[in-house]
Amino acid sequence: MNIINFNSIGGASGDMILGTLVNLGVSTVELQTALESLNIGTFKIEEEDANEHSLSGTRVTVKIGPEAKPIRHLGPICEMINASTLPDDVKAMSIKVFNNLADAEAKVHGTTTDHIHFHEVGAVDSIIDIIGSCLALSLLKVEAVSVDPLPVGTGYVDCEHGRLPVPVPATIELLKGHPIEKTAEPFEMVTPTGAALLTTWKNELPNNEASNTTIIKDTGVGFGQRKLKNRINMLRAVMMENSTSSSTEETDSCIVIESNLDDMNPELIGSLCEKLLAEGALDVFTSAVQMKKQRPGCLLTVLSTPASKEDLITTIFQESTTFGVREHETKRTILERRHETVKTPYGDIRVKIGTLNGKDITRSPEYSDCAAAAKKNSIAVRTVYDTAKS
Repeated sequence: MNIINFNSIGGASGDMILGTLVNLGVSTVELQTALESLNIGTFKIEEEDANEHSLSGTRVTVKIGPEAKPIRHLGPICEMINASTLPDDVKAMSIKVFNNLADAEAKVHGTTTDHIHFHEVGAVDSIIDIIGSCLALSLLKVEAVSVDPLPVGTGYVDCEHGRLPVPVPATIELLKGHPIEKTAEPFEMVTPTGAALLTTWKNELPNNEASNTTIIKDTGVGFGQRKLKNRINMLRAVMMENSTSSSTEETDSCIVIESNLDDMNPELIGSLCEKLLAEGALDVFTSAVQMKKQRPGCLLTVLSTPASKEDLITTIFQESTTFGVREHETKRTILERRHETVKTPYGDIRVKIGTLNGKDITRSPEYSDCAAAAKKNSIAVRTVYDTAKS
């Protein structure tokens, strides 16, 4: 398993994060080619070697053409991502980052995500920073992310919302629950884009780098555009790999959230389950139960990481008729897993492979890949599934 640990001296922004991943070996040419399928207008991802305080790294800048127009609302951004030819995992992670940004903005402005008007984050260069970073993380085959305490500045910043204190309200909202380090730097050191990327990755990907002995494989250093007063404007990404042990099982803790439902439209239960999965639930399922007064009902069960628990409980209350939920912590043992792409007569299909004690014991083709290939070839999904598995 590839793991990245982000540690920062100079804060975190979208271009700094992209710079660390390019410094780790991701090709800007490959990024440019893939991201052009967004049809967002003319842009150019430029990289340059940088050296500050005798440390070398990469500085990435996104240059945009005069016809490139900002996209200010969440819906059109998600539509653009879904219409692109980017891999499904990159689409899903990018949309999750933008959703988290919209949630933070909606909370601080007292409105809903449908009415959020992205300002700096809706600019083309910021959109490329976010989606490009998610693509770079996928190209590096990173499966777990951890983030050290982030340094934040002081003072004020002028933006389209007017003069705001540093860190700006959206960044504060995104960094809730994450440790920070106060500095005397009079700058915005962690931007909303940087906070959204790092906290989304940390919460969406398993943070289990301490579960086994790890080996450092490489480091990536990204520099920001600003010269700070007392420190280097630098972000570092340490790439690590889990070492092979006698057992490749992994054990972690998760939260089980449950609620009994007996007065809810079944169609709404289906949409609730889909929304919970989209918001980061590890698993969601329902079971038929017989409730008081012999009423038929269903038991909603949600498996959650500790970080996602509160958001998922809020969604359950907002989207269902329940008056209460139960929760308890549990342990789970999971197989070490990896993804491989297999070539079939119907196209390339990603297959998830589970390993126990160094031996591959189970294989599961990705349903979304199989469904897309089946539709393209006008055949049954099962045909593609069985072919990929064999």
